[in-house]
Amino acid sequence: MDTMDKSPTNSASSSTALMQAEIALSKDEYSEKKKRFTVYKVMVSIGKNSWFIFRRYAEFDKLYQTVKRQAPQLNWRLPPKRIFGNNFDPEFIRQRRDGLNDFITMLVSHLDVLQHPDVRTFLALDSPRSRMYDSDDSDSPTSSLSGSAEETNVELGPSNDPHAKPSDFDFLKVIGKGSFGKVLLAKHRKDEYFYAVKVLQKKAIMKRNEQKHIMAERNVLLQNLKHPFLVGLHYSFQTLDKLYFVLDYVNGGELFFHLQRERTFAESRARFYAAEIASAVGYMHSLKIIYRDLKPENILLDSKGHIVLTDFGLCKEGIESNQTTSTFCGTPEYLAPEVLKKKPYTRSVDWWCLGAVLYEMLYGLPPFYSRDTHEMYQNILYKPLKLRTNVSASARMILEQLLQKNPEFRLGSGDRDVVDIKEHTFFSLINWEDLEARKLQTPYNPNVAGPEDLKHVDPEFVQEPVPESLGENDDHTVNASVQEVDDAFVGFSYAPPSILSNS
Repeated sequence: MDTMDKSPTNSASSSTALMQAEIALSKDEYSEKKKRFTVYKVMVSIGKNSWFIFRRYAEFDKLYQTVKRQAPQLNWRLPPKRIFGNNFDPEFIRQRRDGLNDFITMLVSHLDVLQHPDVRTFLALDSPRSRMYDSDDSDSPTSSLSGSAEETNVELGPSNDPHAKPSDFDFLKVIGKGSFGKVLLAKHRKDEYFYAVKVLQKKAIMKRNEQKHIMAERNVLLQNLKHPFLVGLHYSFQTLDKLYFVLDYVNGGELFFHLQRERTFAESRARFYAAEIASAVGYMHSLKIIYRDLKPENILLDSKGHIVLTDFGLCKEGIESNQTTSTFCGTPEYLAPEVLKKKPYTRSVDWWCLGAVLYEMLYGLPPFYSRDTHEMYQNILYKPLKLRTNVSASARMILEQLLQKNPEFRLGSGDRDVVDIKEHTFFSLINWEDLEARKLQTPYNPNVAGPEDLKHVDPEFVQEPVPESLGENDDHTVNASVQEVDDAFVGFSYAPPSILSNS
């Protein structure tokens, strides 16, 4: 799931309102010259662009001292440098992260502070990146930003009115945040089932002209009728100001969350996850869909430990096996070389991303990672892949073939697509029929006590208050939305025939 923008704490300037940032989950640990330290992953959003930066606590402290000298009137604080006990204890990391989150939020809330060169460098304000778009391609939300009414009135496909409304649910906890809203654990008051309800703000979507990407996400969700490793859509509805996706509830935690805690996975565990991911991506390719945003944050574990892919906002539909698209989008650490070069690319970009995720599961960091984004891009484009010998020969081989810089020679790039992945020797121990029937024993069981066990959900999300606006106050707008009061989201509401026949 994406992290959501936070509103600034002052309104000194309208431009300030476009600048937000937050800590986007806790940490990555890794070794450099045999020294173990913690890196905090921060998401920054300015206008339509979002990007990640990676900073150690010492860097936060250095910037804090600079800001303190330049603006002594601001009564800001950082969490303490040292405490007694283990500095790598998860609870300590969480407490420190929360304090750093507050510091970043205050930074981006003051336009004058943001002009300081050290602050701009720290936040990488002059080199926006991450999950972003930059293309003349028709599916880019940054094209036609001031388009005509005809361009902004997006038809979201056939639909039926399930007569759903917010007060049908008890919204219990925030379990995720994204660019346009929140994901909440909700219990349906009538059937008492638990769902993950993704609530999106229409104004935020329209402000960034992303109606087409909401359409893509909805359409991809509708096509996932049976696949075991893709999150499912139960139904969707809208109110005057919000869109609601009612989704499968998955509470085994993000793969990113588990990687942070464990640093690396055993090869057998990484193989199992990679196989389930490949099965899901291959299924999407069979539907002529490119995923384009495969990363640990978008990979969930269910309560039994199986993979579930989520967040389809960057998907591109209607792409045949050798057809290309050209939108520059994705997350920096996982961008394929052809995307960086802004060349037309095929669905093989997803297999590059699979290689990057597999590498990260085995080695603890993305394959060409650098804290300097320009250097990381150069590494992706030109640096040879380095593989340590602590994994098997077949693992090194599939990494070399998936992370092939020339897409024509990349594993899975031909018409056979996922078949070539499945037949690789790295997966020789996988019975694919049993895997896709969910008959194989998972390598890790999240051991959740029930739907309300949120121990694998980041505490930053869970501690968020549930918005009061999700209650019955929104109900009076539901019927109005069915009458298309908001032309930008015509036909968004959807319910399967089984629901309609019982309504």
